[in-house]
Amino acid sequence: MLKKKWLAMFVIASFLTSFISTETSAATIFQAEKFPFREMQVQVMPEFDYPEDWGSRDVPSLLVGEYGTITNKSGQDYDGKIEIPVPAMEKGFEAYLVAEFPEENKPEVQRPYDVDKEKGIVSWKPAKAIKNNETYQFVIEYYTKTIEVKDQKNFTYQLINNAGIDQLDVIFYAPMDAKNIKLEPKTANNTKSEYGEELYYYQYKNVKAKENLNFSFSYKKDGTESTMEAINNQQPPNDENHSGVTATDQVKKGTSSSNTDKPIIGIGGASVFGLALIIAGIFVYLGLKGNVQSGRHSPAKGAKHKQQPSKHPAGKKDQKTSNAEEKKELRKKLLTGKIDQEMYEEEMKKLI
Repeated sequence: MLKKKWLAMFVIASFLTSFISTETSAATIFQAEKFPFREMQVQVMPEFDYPEDWGSRDVPSLLVGEYGTITNKSGQDYDGKIEIPVPAMEKGFEAYLVAEFPEENKPEVQRPYDVDKEKGIVSWKPAKAIKNNETYQFVIEYYTKTIEVKDQKNFTYQLINNAGIDQLDVIFYAPMDAKNIKLEPKTANNTKSEYGEELYYYQYKNVKAKENLNFSFSYKKDGTESTMEAINNQQPPNDENHSGVTATDQVKKGTSSSNTDKPIIGIGGASVFGLALIIAGIFVYLGLKGNVQSGRHSPAKGAKHKQQPSKHPAGKKDQKTSNAEEKKELRKKLLTGKIDQEMYEEEMKKLI
């Protein structure tokens, strides 16, 4: 009799162990289809900037940034890793940044990450579990050496999406002073930044999982100067018409090939997200406009960042060089949305 009781208890314990194990496994294994994108913006930027260890400028850089908001539709809280597809096998692939936006009105926070080249994914674990039916915002940045240099510089870009996307925006930034720009599929959506940078963009709704959109981009450009270097060599307008101008305002003053009586962004039946969407590196659609401040956290695993100039006392020549470098970094942060106009102006005053 005692033996039968022990046997029954063993069977029940085994069942509970199996059940708990299954639940734990389900809560830690990432299933892309259960984490669809509410919004996603992809920014494709040829010759925008170069990492310090890039090497020869004869090989142009291609910088891609992906800003996404996923929703946990798994039916339970999720405490595992996020997995996002990246072209890890492409020539010169280098993951540069993985970060999350844990709180509204707070800066992004870098996360340690891993790149699986064979699977073609970058993965990381959020700082906190994602509650069931709640959203999670992140950003990924990476470089590749996939631009071919011929009579025309050209490359192809494929968005690999293992999950559905409710709203997708894809923005291509032509290099400064680029000519004979060709983009397939063609788009009538075109504008210019305050610095003269040509921007081309697409907007999609209800993109199905594994739809994997393809684009090709070609242009002619002399020299190896990056867009950031060209902008840093320019003096921003300093008059009453441009005083306190935000990135959003810069876009509004841009030109568009679309009918000026119509919104720059718009799809039949879709809400208009506003001109502010087309801003280098700032994901207004996620509500991050003006909220992403400076102050990235300590470098994440695999991430490489430019060191900030030393703030120690130095001679006049060294101090001038240091200020120039800090101004360059500030302008880059403003352009890429890491700080807003107000923060930019405050920090610049300190360097004058």
